[in-house]
Amino acid sequence: MGDVQFRSFFLGGFECSTHRLRNGKRLDLLEATRHAEFVQADYRRLQEQGIYSARSGIRWHLIETAPYRYDFSSALPMVRAARDSGMQVIWDLCHYGWPDGLDIFRPEFVDRFAAMAQAFAELLRNEGNDAPLLTPINEISFFSWAAGEVEYMNPFARGRGLELKTQLVRAAITGMEAIWEVAPKAQFIHAEPLIWIVPHPERPQERHAAEAYSNAQFQALDMLIGREWPQLGGAEKYVGHIGLNYYPTNQWIHHGRRLKRTDPSYRPLRELLADVHHRYGRRLLISETGTEGKERPEWLQYVAEEVGAARLAGVPVDGICLYPILNHPGWDDERHCPNGLWDYADDAGERELYTPLAEELQRRQEHFERPEPVLVPAR
Repeated sequence: MGDVQFRSFFLGGFECSTHRLRNGKRLDLLEATRHAEFVQADYRRLQEQGIYSARSGIRWHLIETAPYRYDFSSALPMVRAARDSGMQVIWDLCHYGWPDGLDIFRPEFVDRFAAMAQAFAELLRNEGNDAPLLTPINEISFFSWAAGEVEYMNPFARGRGLELKTQLVRAAITGMEAIWEVAPKAQFIHAEPLIWIVPHPERPQERHAAEAYSNAQFQALDMLIGREWPQLGGAEKYVGHIGLNYYPTNQWIHHGRRLKRTDPSYRPLRELLADVHHRYGRRLLISETGTEGKERPEWLQYVAEEVGAARLAGVPVDGICLYPILNHPGWDDERHCPNGLWDYADDAGERELYTPLAEELQRRQEHFERPEPVLVPAR
């Protein structure tokens, strides 16, 4: 469980969701953003902006078209583009989607996920990457809530969130073990939402419920590490770097509106990062962050300043991933979401750069790419 060395402090995250919507349509954001088509150009663009590390993913439903039979033609061009360009990629193995006909609640889901994960690790090894960086199941906490508790995502279950969470943890653990069999130097970064919930000021009796909701964000990691539900097989070795996904919507009033940064109850990001480090003693990564429209540069400024303050206080945050790095069509309505560093690609593979965000990124890079300050203990 060694520490991951990122090639740049800032990373670019390519949206790679592949789940089915209620109307039956399957999303494929790598296709919709044309990143799969223009992957080499997209990696070149990142590097021109000083970004040499990225998050991306594979599309399980395209890879395993029949049980235990794999076609990696959808992934191989991206793998080779990363290798040939020197781009360091953290690969998501399951980003909300899985093959049709596979019941996510059944034991076969765990077995087939682990087998596919091992096959992908073998492909990476054969392509020259014997020490891959991988995220087994993206956002187990959100995934289990959205898909198993409130009927928002496939399979649109209600009241089965904990059941789904244990299933996803079991799949992640089994998958990691399968990968280590063929790639012993593989390292894993679990990406989970970072949230904060407070009671409504007029309903102080909800304080314990709000606190419990906030603490629930740690349950998946606690299961992976073996602190909860040890019968799942969790252990310390399964959690290395912890990725934290943080957006302007990640703090809210229990059963109420989202908190603004000007609200007295809003907790600075530096404090939330310190809480996670204190709880787990792991190095951290902001694995997703961003917002839409003209607020993009100011949000990056806020996150970068908070991460800088956390690092000065001794919290080891090793990177910030701009996510998504490309504008994309909305999941539910296909609206044009202006939340990336670049816009949609034209037929030649060119993308318009959002200059205000690029300029803010340049200012932040000048600070973070310098050596981390050495903290001298007080005498």
